[in-house]
Amino acid sequence: MVPMQLLRQGGLFAVIKPKDNRAGWRPRTKVRVKIGHGGTLDKNASGVLVIGLGQGTKSLKQMLQGNKKYSVIGCLGSGTDTMDAGGKVTEAAPYDHIKQEDIEKVLQQFRGSILQVPPVYSALKIGGKRMSDLVMEGHDVEPKPARPVMVYHLFCTAFDSPYFHLDVTCGGGFYVRSLVSDVGKAVGSCAHVKELCRTQQGPFTLNQALKECDWTFDNITKALIDPRKLVEEIR
Repeated sequence: MVPMQLLRQGGLFAVIKPKDNRAGWRPRTKVRVKIGHGGTLDKNASGVLVIGLGQGTKSLKQMLQGNKKYSVIGCLGSGTDTMDAGGKVTEAAPYDHIKQEDIEKVLQQFRGSILQVPPVYSALKIGGKRMSDLVMEGHDVEPKPARPVMVYHLFCTAFDSPYFHLDVTCGGGFYVRSLVSDVGKAVGSCAHVKELCRTQQGPFTLNQALKECDWTFDNITKALIDPRKLVEEIR
C-alpha cells in the first residue's frame, strides 16, 4: 500500500508531546484525514500521546480507558491552584520534618481502587465547556465529586527534600496532579507537581513514540499500526 493510501486508511501511532505544548501534535501534511488523540496531557507535562488517524480514531476510547505510566517529581511545601508549577501559589506549609519513609508509608492508601477528586483545572466539562476554561474566564467552579480510579503500581523512587519522585501505573481517568497534592496533605504538608512525564500509554512507550523533530509524513506512515493488532494489549 502506498503511503498516501495508508495515511487515509489510518491507524494508531504515538508522539512525544513536548513540555509547554498544549496542542501536542500537528500534522505536517495537507492530506485531509480524521485526526484525534487518546488522552489529554497537561500543558506543563511531556511524554507519550497516542494519535489516531482515519479508522484509527475509533480505537481512541480504549486508549483513554487503558493503562498509563507516569514519572513525576512532586515539590513539598507549597500548593498551587493548578496543582503544578505553572499555577499560582495558594498555600504553604512546613516540610523539613518529612523523610522518604514518610512518603512511602502514606503511598499505601493511594494504591488499588481509590476515590479521587479531579482538579478544577482539567479537561473535564461542565455544560460543554472545559472546567479549566471556565475558571480562567472568572467563573466559580466547584470540584467534581470524587470518583473511582485504579492505581496498579505506585512507588517513591527518590527523595531530595523538598522533591520526591514517584513512578505511577494507573487506569483511565486518573490525575497525577491530584495524587501529588493528596500525598502532600497525607504527610502533613502540601505539594504540587514540578515535572510530569507520561512514559507509557497502552502498548506505546517513549522509545516507540516520535520525537517532535520526526513528525514528518514519511515517519508517520511508517509508524502507523493497525489498531486491531493492539486490541489485546490495550485491554
